[in-house]
Amino acid sequence: MQEIIVHKGEKKHLVIMHVAEECAQWQIKQEADSVLTVHVFCLDTTADTESSVILDIEQIGEHAETYIYGLGILTGKQQISVRTHVKHSVPNGKSNQLLKFAVRDEAKGSFVGELIVAPHAQHTEAMQTNRNVLLSPTATMHTQPQLEIYADDVKCSHGATTGQIDESALFYMQQRGIAPDEARRLLLAAFFHDVQTTLNEPAVEDRIQRKIEKIIL
Repeated sequence: MQEIIVHKGEKKHLVIMHVAEECAQWQIKQEADSVLTVHVFCLDTTADTESSVILDIEQIGEHAETYIYGLGILTGKQQISVRTHVKHSVPNGKSNQLLKFAVRDEAKGSFVGELIVAPHAQHTEAMQTNRNVLLSPTATMHTQPQLEIYADDVKCSHGATTGQIDESALFYMQQRGIAPDEARRLLLAAFFHDVQTTLNEPAVEDRIQRKIEKIIL
């Protein structure tokens, strides 16, 4: 387990390139006015084993900001679990989570997002979003948002959806001369676009894009 303290006023960016056959676990505490951005990428297709990523983050100083972005493509017989635990222990904190997964073959994915707002953590703003697309009838995705809000002056929201690629969009693109495989690739690229654009690091973004293209082509 990795333990990190984001000190007062510090800005920290953590990129987790998840590798199969591992349990990657991070315990992070944020002091006042700190900004933490975490990107989690589950793009390893070399093994069909079970693996997980666990993020345990607590804001212990006021006006801290936490941003978690995740992107995963699961194939074969992979079983991958991503779990986030974000606790607002003090007032005036912000957090935003956006995680997206595409699952195909017989792969199984799981996302558990725990968001806790302590009784005295007033003026907290927290959002959590999980979107998933199933690319084959044997693929499965489990999503479980868990919100525990004990303060009354807060702005909190969450949303989770799991479905298939929009067949009407595929039909529309094919009617305009785009081959089925290329249409699916374009739709998946659009699905992941808002996560990728949060990177703001061209070298890493290019590496991620190449891995995505390799998997979905």
